Amino acid sequence: MNASAIRNGLTTVEQALARLKFKPRALEPGHVWLAGAGPGDPGCLTLEVLAALGQCDALVYDALVSPDVVAVAEGAELFYAGKRGGQPSMKQDDINALLVRLARESRRVVRLKGGDPYIFGRGGEEALALAREGIPFRVLSGLTSGLSALAATGIPATMRGINKAVILATGHAAGTDDDIDWAAVARTGQPVVVYMGMANLPLIAAALLKGGLAPSTPAAVIVAATTPQERAVVATLATIADEAAAAGLASPALIVVGGIVAMRAALAGGT
Repeated sequence: MNASAIRNGLTTVEQALARLKFKPRALEPGHVWLAGAGPGDPGCLTLEVLAALGQCDALVYDALVSPDVVAVAEGAELFYAGKRGGQPSMKQDDINALLVRLARESRRVVRLKGGDPYIFGRGGEEALALAREGIPFRVLSGLTSGLSALAATGIPATMRGINKAVILATGHAAGTDDDIDWAAVARTGQPVVVYMGMANLPLIAAALLKGGLAPSTPAAVIVAATTPQERAVVATLATIADEAAAAGLASPALIVVGGIVAMRAALAGGT
């Protein structure tokens, strides 16, 4: 793309924003905004989150947030919270305490998470901690990875004739007393999107099979959706664990099980 085309593209974006007449709310000193950065691509940021990053002077961010997105908060003091499976992270109580401390120092605080803060992001826990301490806060939704990753890889989350619901589940507790009832999930016959389940993929697949899903049920693992590192492996429920291991897939990843996965091949002509 030549320089003229780039300039024209930017002008078009600027004109579109001007027509939208978007007026962001002011991030006040002593306030905390819990924000979602989406699945990874900076293009998935909402306007509200982008505006928040431009106003904050303290940014508490997770490991899965793109460095390009963090860089938007130019001049803000950065606090890395980690929060990536199997990697060093701040304890949740320490993060809660940090948010309260920064707010009481009259900082303009953004707490930035991958995806959406209220979808397996512990945003509710942080909001509750702030509410209990009387700290003003606001939640800025983001595109949840569990749905946007499907769209990015050609899998519709819902498809007439295939499903009437989609289940979002966490897989980090698979095989423990804190696990969910995978047999009950299987009996719904509806697709399931599993967060934080990569390490337990063999256990989850076995539990869904035991619950009654057919071995031939389409399944996929999606890694680093919407980023240049995006990869996807499609197989069956009976083979997905072996196929993902053979491909060397690792977290961050989402597991998708259900008939909607078969649509990826049919939609392969999309851009």
